[in-house]
Amino acid sequence: MLFTSKKSAKPGIGIDFGTSNSAAAIFDGEHVRLVKLAAPDSVMPSANYIDRAYQSSIGQLAIDAYIEGNVGRKVELSLEVLGEARSGAGGGESAMGGAGESDTATVYGQAFNDSNLPGRLFRGTKRLLGNTKTERTVVFDKTFTLVALVTPILVGIRKSIEKAVGDKVTHACLGHPVNFEGTGSGRNSIALDRLGESYGYAGISEQSYCPEPTAATLSFLHNNPQSDDELVLTVDFGGGTLDFSVLQRDGSTFQVLATHGIALGGDRIDQTIFRELLFPLLGKGERWRRVVDGAEIDTLFPFSDFEEGLINWPISYTLNQNKYTSPVMDRMGQSDPAAEKFRRLYDLILQNYSYQVFDSIKELKAQLSFQESAILDIPEIDIQVVVERWEFEMIISDLLLEFEQAITVILKKANCRPDDIDLVIRTGGSSLIPAVKDILDNQFRGKVVEHDPFTSVAAGLAISNYYQYTENELS
Repeated sequence: MLFTSKKSAKPGIGIDFGTSNSAAAIFDGEHVRLVKLAAPDSVMPSANYIDRAYQSSIGQLAIDAYIEGNVGRKVELSLEVLGEARSGAGGGESAMGGAGESDTATVYGQAFNDSNLPGRLFRGTKRLLGNTKTERTVVFDKTFTLVALVTPILVGIRKSIEKAVGDKVTHACLGHPVNFEGTGSGRNSIALDRLGESYGYAGISEQSYCPEPTAATLSFLHNNPQSDDELVLTVDFGGGTLDFSVLQRDGSTFQVLATHGIALGGDRIDQTIFRELLFPLLGKGERWRRVVDGAEIDTLFPFSDFEEGLINWPISYTLNQNKYTSPVMDRMGQSDPAAEKFRRLYDLILQNYSYQVFDSIKELKAQLSFQESAILDIPEIDIQVVVERWEFEMIISDLLLEFEQAITVILKKANCRPDDIDLVIRTGGSSLIPAVKDILDNQFRGKVVEHDPFTSVAAGLAISNYYQYTENELS
């Protein structure tokens, strides 16, 4: 394939619909322009909120509507599981290439027996696109397909692009992970079919596709033209997935040699921090004494009943049911130092503070990217914890091992060694973690560069669309 100076009749459009966030870009043959999806910002949360009138809001407005509608709201309901987003190595293999176990993240859906439920929030729906067992869910009285849940987000993106170009837009290059989450050999084709259908309903009828790490590579190579030959490894460590691409550049031409991807991203890192740092401050591991049928019993508090709801903030409001709040109120009424932990847990549940907790965790990660220590500050539940960078790295050590193993796999797929790589492009929000930087710097000393962590994929997709590269050429 060739980078050329030809002029296209239409601008190149790139849409990076991500698990956590989305971005879009326009390329005119010379310059890339990011679209203000969430003005004044270019990056928008990939969220859709549907109220009882079946009106949708997207992005941060969707999240704000969810939070406002559930603060202090007493709930009585049961849960239906939409499906499972299985993480681990692509193709059901371990990160080292052999058969291995995977983690499973449950994605929750319809709340039954909750007449006051103001609306439903869907975020991370991209995780389910490759799940063959999950196709539709009931929202209040109507059945929605996964395609229907994704489409409003894509419609909003298209409208923002049209506002930026001043004309109707029906074409775009669409990004996708190397491997969608889920199980089964056919999950990628199923996910792409569903994604294509969603984009079609959103008005993008002329579709091309490009793996996300390859798109990030294209944007870097366009910004840094040179005549030298080089072997380029791109590491795209985002919110939902970790993706790799190895590309051979020969002057003005290039060839993709290998791609690889696993379900490891910032979301799993945030949940791990929540479990390790905050669960003990909310009552995990504490004893619970009470009188049952006239006899005093002493057991561990059943904190496991709360864990799934706490680390999946879109369903945290479901913890505000009597069956959860009653034992918490009983425990926090006991006169011992641990009672304060349960008061925090009660406040978190009652006021639906899980989203704010995760915001604070993300801020902690950002601070630890340039400081040796930082404060996890959550005033809503009266928590201030000093966290050293080395402690953070210990907490995520298992995830860092998965990262290192995935590097081994992509090099094996490309039939090369670390010394053969001439350039490593590091992108994606999770690539800013110092331990991730250190792993790459140790293996590829002096060869690693950072490239637009949150917008490189969208830019590369726009470039790909302009030059009309095909999926087969880029995979």
